[in-house]
Amino acid sequence: MSRVAKKPINLPKGVEVSCQGGQISIKGPKGQLALAQPTGVSLAIEGSEARVEADLSQHAAIAGTVRALIANCIQGVSAGYERKLELVGVGYRASMQGKDLNLTLGFSHPVVFPVPAGITIETPTQTEVLIKGADKQAVGQVAAKIRAFRPPEPYKGKGVRYSGEKITLKEAKKA
Repeated sequence: MSRVAKKPINLPKGVEVSCQGGQISIKGPKGQLALAQPTGVSLAIEGSEARVEADLSQHAAIAGTVRALIANCIQGVSAGYERKLELVGVGYRASMQGKDLNLTLGFSHPVVFPVPAGITIETPTQTEVLIKGADKQAVGQVAAKIRAFRPPEPYKGKGVRYSGEKITLKEAKKA
């Protein structure tokens, strides 16, 4: 079995993990998440710890992945995940209009992004977008979709970028 799968998962207070009918469900203060249990992998819950075990040696490869997914779900329902985007460019703005994110990114029209269920988006300033949610994959996917509207370009660095992302700028063409 992998070294990752051998590590026990600590369950914080207020988080419940149950395994029934091929589904692993995790409940916590920030929400509820469900995960399909692959065949050949079992989950043992002992007090405030959970352990992932592979039934056969062929299933050892997936055990580490399942353990990481369960740990991500537990972190999500207890503390949550957030991703911050920055808008860099003259006139680039973001604002919330009801349940939709309205982006002005230098196009002839505003870009309207409908916020999916389970995700909350905040705009602390006009050039910052804060994406929060319990599901790590969903938060990352929403951030990637918003960034894809106008990825940072390599000459001036204008566009939507992740907070802390380094953009290597190219040198301009010489005459």
